[in-house]
Amino acid sequence: MVKKFFVPRGTSDILPADTGIWQSLEIVVRKTLHIYGYKEIRTPVFEETGLFIRSIGATTDVVQKQMLQLAAQGGENESIALSGLALRPEGTAAVARAYIENNFDKVEPLSKLYYIGPMFRGERPQKGRLRQFHQIGVEAMGPQSGSPYLDAEMISLSVRILERLGLKDFQLKINSLGTREDKAAFSETLRTGLQPFLDTLCDDCRSRYERNVFRILDCKNKSCKNIVQRLNISDAHLSPASRLYFQEVCRILDGLGVRYVHAPAMVRGLDYYTHTVFEISDPSLGSQDALGAGGRYNTLVQELGGVDVDAMGFALGIERLLLAMPEQKTPASPQNMDVYMIALGQNSCEEGFRFLHALRGAGISCDMGYRPASMKSQMRQAGKSGARLVLIFGEEERQRGVVTLKDMAQGDQKDVPSSELVEVVRRALS
Repeated sequence: MVKKFFVPRGTSDILPADTGIWQSLEIVVRKTLHIYGYKEIRTPVFEETGLFIRSIGATTDVVQKQMLQLAAQGGENESIALSGLALRPEGTAAVARAYIENNFDKVEPLSKLYYIGPMFRGERPQKGRLRQFHQIGVEAMGPQSGSPYLDAEMISLSVRILERLGLKDFQLKINSLGTREDKAAFSETLRTGLQPFLDTLCDDCRSRYERNVFRILDCKNKSCKNIVQRLNISDAHLSPASRLYFQEVCRILDGLGVRYVHAPAMVRGLDYYTHTVFEISDPSLGSQDALGAGGRYNTLVQELGGVDVDAMGFALGIERLLLAMPEQKTPASPQNMDVYMIALGQNSCEEGFRFLHALRGAGISCDMGYRPASMKSQMRQAGKSGARLVLIFGEEERQRGVVTLKDMAQGDQKDVPSSELVEVVRRALS
């Protein structure tokens, strides 16, 4: 028996019945980002593993547990060694690498970039969490990016995208981590507060206490969550300058009418974040309720070997957006076919195929069956295609130099001279 192959666990096929929804979502996103002045960038789906370790952080769960690394196959004919490369778990590090490599800072004072594409993590597959998933990522970096107005723009932009997709019940949480020095002070405050509870933390959190104490704040274990709540975390770790910066971000958001909740215990799962961070969630998604998140990463470009410039970004998960979108607001699939050609007989099929070529050249979507079949069978296919018009071309029509045009909605039909076919079809569709 021949072995059957199935889609790898934690991935999914996006079938033709669904691609229209994806495309419509992407159109909304691309139009919105264009309005805000962002331009698309496309980076490889794999990079050097060290790029992610240095940017995301060696002690993060993404690097420790989830990163999918490529292995060299070896052998005498091996032309490229794949060891040392990993599938991208997120997009920010790759964009920062491209920014540095292509000297963006010498070209423009502020680079506003976005990307749409697949990301990869070795997750335990479940609803809303896949090993291959898709993200909309937005990044702004450059000498002029260190402004609270850019923070407010990024946050309000992410909200506007969700609103244009018809989402209403999402919740926006914001916080400030402050500078790297503020984060170090925050880390020590957390260790001091958690030290008496070490024995009651879960095994993972006891390990996190030593290598990355911030991750304890994200733990889903009920006991750990209760301990974190007892700490009464505030913004006391922030310097006066950091506190003032965050207050300015909040003031600007208030002026825009953007609703948010200040969540002092919220931190992001990647080490590069500084100052403003935010998360957007939707309760309809259950335990995996995050739609997206983002924040500032002012030191990342320099840490990767580039110039000292500030940066800010966010990402939204496409699969989760689609799960959260109400059905009545879900973008429709692309329009059905305009025209379906029914050719009866081998001679008619060849000439009918030329008609098809002419119609497509005029920008009219059309299709046909590519093997001779009965009138009944081809009409059935025409109905399935959803075509507004059907062209019937058999031996009789060929000899008379006409094509029969049938309006599928009205049910009436007429003969059209072959030489006038394209223009008549264009008028009928207008």
